[in-house]
Amino acid sequence: MATIGWQKLIPDGDVFRGEGRYPIDAYSEFLPAPRFGWKAYGDQTPDPELFSVDDPFGWAVGEFQEVEELQPGLVQIGKQVLGQMAKLLDGNPNTGIPKLDLVNNPFWPPELAAEPKLPQERCVTLLPLALSQTQDDKGRVRWTLFGISEQGPGKAFWKSFYTAPKKEAPAEDGVAFFCRLLQTVYGVEVAGIDGLRAAGFRILPDDEPLQPHWAEQLPSWTAPLVLSDRPGREKVKYLLTFRPFGRLPASVRRAYLAGDLCLLPFPGSLTFWGVPGYHQLAREMPLALQIPLVLGVARHRIPSGVRVPQSGFLHEPTDDRPDAGAHASHVKNTYKRTHRWDKILRDADELALIGKEDKLLHVLFSTIPDDVSLYDKPMARNVQLWTEDHRLLLDGPTATPDQLKHAMRTVQAGGLFGYRFLFPAMRVGRHEVYWHRPLVAYRDADGKPAILPGAPLGYLTAYPAAAPKLDKPIELWPRIRHRPLPAAVAILHQPGNGHATLPFIRGARKLLDAHRKRGDTPLPRALARQLVAPKHGQTLDSWLDAVPGEPLAAAVRALIEPSDAPLPRRRGAKVPDSLTYRRSAMRAFEVLYWKTIASLSEGTFLNKNNADCVRDEITKKMLPYHERHLEGLGDFLLAYYDRKIAAAGLTGKAVAGEIPFRWRTDFDYSWMGGWLKNQESSAERDLITVIPGRDRTRAVVMSDHYDTAYMADKYYLELGGCGARMSACGADDNHSATAAMMLAAPIFLEMSKKGQLGCDVWLIHLTGEEFPADCLGARALTQRLVEGTLRLHAPGGKTTDLSGVTVKGLYVSDMIAHNNDRERDIFQISPGNDPASYWLAEQAHLAAEVWNASVPEWNKHPDRAGRPRGRRSPHGAAVPEIAPFLALSGEVRTPLDPRSTLYNTDGQVFSDAGVPCVLFMENYDINRTGYHDTHDTMENIDLDYGAAVCAITIESVARAATEEPPKQT
Repeated sequence: MATIGWQKLIPDGDVFRGEGRYPIDAYSEFLPAPRFGWKAYGDQTPDPELFSVDDPFGWAVGEFQEVEELQPGLVQIGKQVLGQMAKLLDGNPNTGIPKLDLVNNPFWPPELAAEPKLPQERCVTLLPLALSQTQDDKGRVRWTLFGISEQGPGKAFWKSFYTAPKKEAPAEDGVAFFCRLLQTVYGVEVAGIDGLRAAGFRILPDDEPLQPHWAEQLPSWTAPLVLSDRPGREKVKYLLTFRPFGRLPASVRRAYLAGDLCLLPFPGSLTFWGVPGYHQLAREMPLALQIPLVLGVARHRIPSGVRVPQSGFLHEPTDDRPDAGAHASHVKNTYKRTHRWDKILRDADELALIGKEDKLLHVLFSTIPDDVSLYDKPMARNVQLWTEDHRLLLDGPTATPDQLKHAMRTVQAGGLFGYRFLFPAMRVGRHEVYWHRPLVAYRDADGKPAILPGAPLGYLTAYPAAAPKLDKPIELWPRIRHRPLPAAVAILHQPGNGHATLPFIRGARKLLDAHRKRGDTPLPRALARQLVAPKHGQTLDSWLDAVPGEPLAAAVRALIEPSDAPLPRRRGAKVPDSLTYRRSAMRAFEVLYWKTIASLSEGTFLNKNNADCVRDEITKKMLPYHERHLEGLGDFLLAYYDRKIAAAGLTGKAVAGEIPFRWRTDFDYSWMGGWLKNQESSAERDLITVIPGRDRTRAVVMSDHYDTAYMADKYYLELGGCGARMSACGADDNHSATAAMMLAAPIFLEMSKKGQLGCDVWLIHLTGEEFPADCLGARALTQRLVEGTLRLHAPGGKTTDLSGVTVKGLYVSDMIAHNNDRERDIFQISPGNDPASYWLAEQAHLAAEVWNASVPEWNKHPDRAGRPRGRRSPHGAAVPEIAPFLALSGEVRTPLDPRSTLYNTDGQVFSDAGVPCVLFMENYDINRTGYHDTHDTMENIDLDYGAAVCAITIESVARAATEEPPKQT
């Protein structure tokens, strides 16, 4: 059976199998496209949230996307576009449209530009925007403006009146829209086709579009309204046409210029499609036809509305080109950088909070140490550049290192260059997808911009990402969802509801999402409580009681089981059943955990960043040792696992080894000793220990990162530093997680020997999570999982092929031993965005629930009863005194939660590729010291808290390796 519609986008399951077929760049060097509908790994069935088997040409758009992003975004963009149109109409030279874009523009001929007054003109736009979803450095996936539709000015508008190829939507819907348009804009009340005809409304198709693929396909019901090229004596008052003004019949042009005819859309709004230079650029870069609009729309990153990347002109003065000339008003030579390490909340207005602007030339190309600083790499891979005469200079997403060098040298030599920051459009398999949605706007009676609600929705096109063919797209149609409960929650976003509703909206969204991810089954109350995370002192019931409106409250309650289910407990047992707590809920475990962190952070391993040692004189002067210690730390860990395997009697069955690879980048970082080492051979490695379970074809992964960050207060002058790049001790970030894995090994080895593991458990120490390597080990592992090339390299040259093993789930721990002083006894369980990840999170939640239910009984022991809470100690030699076990709140923070920090860890890389994953992290406080600084030492480790989170992570992995997720229907 032939595939149609979205089915054509779903690739074969092995499309990325094979070495080099799924490369993953550092997100700080190239932010990739978000993947929708189908992921490269894991369950490769099409996503039912996006695609319906009963609707092969539909693309589902969620209620929250429409209300939170798209509707505000249309207003946000529409106001700016109408402001430009008003100035163009009034003859104001400061239109925001580059002056040269109007030269030789067929949509704005001299006879139209010379007309000073058009009193009937309301600047109606029917302007199709090119939108897609993109990912930013905070892990947010949002609708983004790419510009105008590359499919031309009229095609998307007319496609709105279809629901599939050659299948028209009901005629009454289209007729009703035109009637409403005339009534809203001009105050003319009409009904039906006959009413439109009587009011003088006609349509003039564009029979000779500027590009062949712009050809319009009008629905059949428009036939009575179509005006011939030789209009007779019939009275026409409103003419809808997308033709260039110069090609309109002479009588039409005269009537419009005389004020006797209204053209819809306003001819000035079509000028974006008539810029000769971008038609020329499109021969080299097909989607360049999108560009003219974005040059006049302001950069926007606030979570509400549509994301707009910066575009403009870059001017590097020369003797021949000392100024920017006609493009001067569009020169934007600086840029505000953002990155995942910003100390800014995910729902904040980053651009308003970031004061520093960097020179754009440096932002794009500079690898000078001071420009790179601690977190800033060249952004040229996420930009497109063209010359003043509209020749392609750089297409960043596809650029090679040589092309990057050529572009850099060309810009450095000086001149004027157009640019747009480009973050790749959403992808399904190998196709990128754009939504061409008409912006229907006008100036009201007072001259103010207004957006017409309920406007036509346009359609979507999908092109092969490697070589877009604009004349052969796969066409889809948007289906904005109107499910009762999500719609009722989404409507609370309307202006006037205030911030008081925001916690409820977020909580309800998380409940809805989890409910769907669990196969539309009711959520256990304890899980719902941790998803909602009521504010201090509030219960789940009191949170539900505060839901606005009883019908809505009842619907939300229906998502949750009516009562708490008891935890499994053997008859006569004082605590619920667990798999590992008999080994971890012990003082000996706590002490060993403390001493292990201390030995890793206060021992001989000092230079633990992948870039070590940086070769500048300041750093050399400050370092007591001048070699990288990651190699020694890795050898130490592998030797440790070999000893534990031997002690368990599993030599030859369990195995420890490495996954070697090279650190590759597009730019040269030879001032980094670690990077330079990789130019000679594979100098990086993840460390892996394979512990066998009954099913050797599947594995659950427990992971960390074993590198440490550079210390900000040693580098930044404003923090007292001197410019030296020196690795942190890393007690919390991230030896707290490394120690947890080391303590987990003997527990899982014992379970393996007893046949208690349902599948393999892999302990993987990931390298290079910190900057500048930026999730280096996670990217290498993910790439090998997707490509089917994963091999364990053991000492002596022996390799073990792991490509036939499917990773059932992956837990990554990052910073798990510091108890937030302001919000104590909380840690986060942050899953990726798929059902398998949610199941992993539920196992972690249950592990935490069992721990908490056991704590009161454990604390009755004489050693702990009546003792005060644990206290911190200043250094590793001083083990904190025994204290009561802590009950911890394991908040389940899904990607919708602005407090989820999955994006700021290796977990984001795994999630994006479809590897089911969960992040364990403390209740992260971005403003505290002890994170990427000299204070990340034992003085900030909370033993009672860290040992509890450590134990819960081990129990979670054990559960995932022994339990089976429910079958999704």
